[in-house]
Amino acid sequence: MDCCQCQGIEAKFNEAYVAKKLEAYRKNGPKKTTLALIQALQIDDLSDTILLDIGGGVGDIQHALLKLGARPAMAVEASPAYLAACRREAERQGHADRIQSFRGNFVDLAGEIPDADVVTLDRVICCYHDMQQLVSLSAQKAKRMYGVVYPRDTWWVKLGNELYYNLRHWLRGYPMRNFIHCTRAVEAVLEAQGLRRRFQREMGGWQVAVFARP
Repeated sequence: MDCCQCQGIEAKFNEAYVAKKLEAYRKNGPKKTTLALIQALQIDDLSDTILLDIGGGVGDIQHALLKLGARPAMAVEASPAYLAACRREAERQGHADRIQSFRGNFVDLAGEIPDADVVTLDRVICCYHDMQQLVSLSAQKAKRMYGVVYPRDTWWVKLGNELYYNLRHWLRGYPMRNFIHCTRAVEAVLEAQGLRRRFQREMGGWQVAVFARP
């Protein structure tokens, strides 16, 4: 992929890294923040809803919402290792035929991806340099709800991001960075697309939020 950040994602989220994440998912289930997002989305009946999960990793949200009655799910993933792991797990859980996968940068692929009732980005906004374009294009796809997990924009989260994530990426030669985007700026983009926040929860350095159309 031409996007340098996406090339970094491919390098970091390789088969060895993803294998550990899949093992952790099978042992412990979704991460606490992911589980909080899944529970928040259940405010609405998810039966027969269409899900678009952008940067879904091993598919935590896809597997959970398909069990809750969503059909079908679309997965967009820049990491081929994550895409393959999600497919293996979907086959293990018996719903691989209900997931349509797209490999690449969502911003580049947006024009060919259909709208969905529910759009989710779990720890994805922080992995992309152009927040406004990513959030705007993904929000346009959401017909009912838009769920996100992304970092809080506090000073200590910003400092930890530079020391823990970006320094390690630089030392290991990954051509990617993690970004702490302004919460108000993210919400402004969503509001411009007609979405209104109806749930928010802070969990350590992360925040979980659900936006919905009036």
